[in-house]
Amino acid sequence: MSRAIVTLSATQALSKLRSKEISATELTKAVLERAKQVQVLNLFLEITEAKALEQAAAADAAYAAGNAGTLAGLPLGIKDLFCTAGIKTTAASKMLAPFVPAYESTVTAKLWAAGAVNVGKLNMDEFAMGGSGENSAFGPTRNPWDASRVPGGSSSGSAAAVAAYACFGATGSDTGGSIRQPASFTGTVGIKPTYGRCSRFGMVAFASSLDQAGVFARTTADAALLLQTIAGHDPNDSTSAPLAVPNWVGELGQANLKGLKIGLPKEYFIDALNPVIKDAVMAAAKRFAAEGAELVDVSLPSTPYAVAAYYIVAPAEAASNLARYDGMRYGLRVEGNGLIETYINSRTAGFGDEVKRRIMVGNYALSSGYYDAYYTKAMQVRTLIANEFDAVFKQVDVLFCPTAPSLPFKIGAKANDPVSLYLEDAFTIPASMAGLPGLSVPCGTAHEGDVTLPIGLQMIGPRWQEGRLLQLAQAWEQLRGTFTTPFKIY
Repeated sequence: MSRAIVTLSATQALSKLRSKEISATELTKAVLERAKQVQVLNLFLEITEAKALEQAAAADAAYAAGNAGTLAGLPLGIKDLFCTAGIKTTAASKMLAPFVPAYESTVTAKLWAAGAVNVGKLNMDEFAMGGSGENSAFGPTRNPWDASRVPGGSSSGSAAAVAAYACFGATGSDTGGSIRQPASFTGTVGIKPTYGRCSRFGMVAFASSLDQAGVFARTTADAALLLQTIAGHDPNDSTSAPLAVPNWVGELGQANLKGLKIGLPKEYFIDALNPVIKDAVMAAAKRFAAEGAELVDVSLPSTPYAVAAYYIVAPAEAASNLARYDGMRYGLRVEGNGLIETYINSRTAGFGDEVKRRIMVGNYALSSGYYDAYYTKAMQVRTLIANEFDAVFKQVDVLFCPTAPSLPFKIGAKANDPVSLYLEDAFTIPASMAGLPGLSVPCGTAHEGDVTLPIGLQMIGPRWQEGRLLQLAQAWEQLRGTFTTPFKIY
């Protein structure tokens, strides 16, 4: 394996593929070797070596014929809740451990149509329920910056694999922060587009009104390229917006910082925020101000209620979506004495503790006599949150705030305190509840003892304004200078 090859950005790697400095097969073999080298981090649930080499050979043939796709030969990782035809899709759950889909998700189908290479299926919190990467039925994912710490979740393997140079980019899903928070914890770029921008067809569902596909990359340019590939209307998904996909890649470099109004929501700069993170985010905002942007203090008063409302809405939808896993048609089946006992045995053995917790909360919130008190009230709070964002975006162009309130913590540190873990998503949940696009980009590092850890700057924009966020994130990268994750041999 050549370190110089696997540490290229996706854009740089594609440039070398097009100029034939390297072949897709050479690139793929290097990445496969790196993926095996970092297995101690538990990034992949399955490394699809044979499939990857087959796709790489096809990419080399396409380059030779002059008809290569935009991502031809680029090795990517796939979060294990995107269905991949003929390849196991488990959602990191024992319930789906034997499941091999007969069809492809729309997101992954678009990547393969563009010529991308599938390195493997990535670890995650079970059914995307978790904010640390510790809830996988197949063991926790570890942070490449410090293997004793969490990489965030639920897209834990996706973020960590990109940071560890085990792929050039990865798919993720974001329900309440599951792309942005792990991007912050791993020093990668992660973008959750507007709800409806990407198809959910073929994604294992958690909370259908919140789930949205997105991407991880090491640079904003790479993220723009990947997002542009997977976005777009899909008739197979009724929540997919019938909108054309802008040329986000072509629009990069067009950010005009003079006169840009950056909102700083006071509810995101609270006492519980790690002061090192606050200082890094404010320093980034001031760099923009030095380039002519205007910093505006704004308020989103319903923000303190967002986490509570989310943990009613999301579990309620999860309870409904996961009712299909009963041991009857596919997935794990544990026989019992009769139908009801088979249901109970299958779901008891198949679901982990966090999934069971959310199913119980969701069923309680939807139960007779409690529906209006909990679910209806939570949906009303959700509307208030969305309306407040709409009002703020009449005053400012974009919001800057921390992605997460804390630095990556030790594995197991919050295992017995689920509420503390839920609060890790306090700054990402509001944008998800409102269906807005959000992006996390590295804005600095902090030190805990002799360990260096990354800090993420979150940018939130109005609906359908992913292009603005990508332009501003790239402008920040130019102001910030080079940022790289550590290349370690474990």
